[in-house]
Amino acid sequence: MTVPMELRQAQVEFDRFLVALRDHAMLQTTNQTYTMLEAVLLAFRRRLLPREVMVFADALPPILRAIFVKGWDPSGEAIPFLTPADHQKDVMALRPDHNLSTPTAIRDVGETLRTHLGAQSFAALLAELRPQAREFWQG
Repeated sequence: MTVPMELRQAQVEFDRFLVALRDHAMLQTTNQTYTMLEAVLLAFRRRLLPREVMVFADALPPILRAIFVKGWDPSGEAIPFLTPADHQKDVMALRPDHNLSTPTAIRDVGETLRTHLGAQSFAALLAELRPQAREFWQG
């Protein structure tokens, strides 16, 4: 069996995603973009049930998947979905002294994911999650 192409191309695809997100969010560097991306993914993951974490992770490209599940404790309790402002505060809490996430960080990441996964694939993925999880991305 050969190494799957998605693994061979993982870094190239991740770099492409980061640049697209950086440009979409109008950030200055991919380092700023990485912090925003990680913060949004973790804010989302903390609110998902274990089955939802795996469904969402399975749809992500390899490096995004790794960021999404790194340090995850499946025995932990999911925190509730609240308001977009509460979700944004959660995003800003990651590395607060170095976090330059946009006020629209959740929407920025969601739109970039939608573009890179394909609009239909992203919609189908979100349809497998609870309604609050779908609403999160409208942030």
